[in-house]
Amino acid sequence: MLRRSARPVFLTSALTAISLAACAAGASGKPLAVGSSLPAFSLKNVDGQTVSSADFAAKPALAVIFWCNHCPFVQAYEARTIALAKEYAERGVQFVVINPNDAKKQPADSYEKMQQRAKDKGYPFPYLHDVTQEIARTYGAARTPEVYLFGPDRKLVYHGRIDDNTEEKDVKKHDLKNALDLLLAGTPEKISPQTTKAFGCTIKWREGK
Repeated sequence: MLRRSARPVFLTSALTAISLAACAAGASGKPLAVGSSLPAFSLKNVDGQTVSSADFAAKPALAVIFWCNHCPFVQAYEARTIALAKEYAERGVQFVVINPNDAKKQPADSYEKMQQRAKDKGYPFPYLHDVTQEIARTYGAARTPEVYLFGPDRKLVYHGRIDDNTEEKDVKKHDLKNALDLLLAGTPEKISPQTTKAFGCTIKWREGK
């Protein structure tokens, strides 16, 4: 796992500046409310195959995370998310990350660059391309990374951030991990808070949308 303690001070400042800009840019729309049913998806994976939400129907939990290549927030959480996915895979949890960014606006988020990123980092989860941006809009996603966690009945039990700090050594609230533990324990009603404010880069929407 990457050592966040080695992150230069200037990068932390840059992340803060980007976060403020992202907040000012606004969101795509109202996100799914807790208790909402999973919006189905069927998208192209980096291996060229189509992956659908129905493929994971037997899984006790599904974590859908809006994601991309270029965003420094995603990069800060990358090793942590990979570790979480591997840890909880042993308990049947499925992670899926989805890139909705317009590659014309952000070429680093093209499908070919997605393929390379997944290979370089050894992603243990599908990395899907929301080329039409319809899935991101249906979920009401606004930023990367942004988490939507669904239980065995595919009802939303948690939405928001992965944890409370881009610096892993400074994390005090492990929001996604806590939600996963309570969900798998059969007590999703104890998840608190059920929603947090996702912080990161705004989704790069296509012009005219």
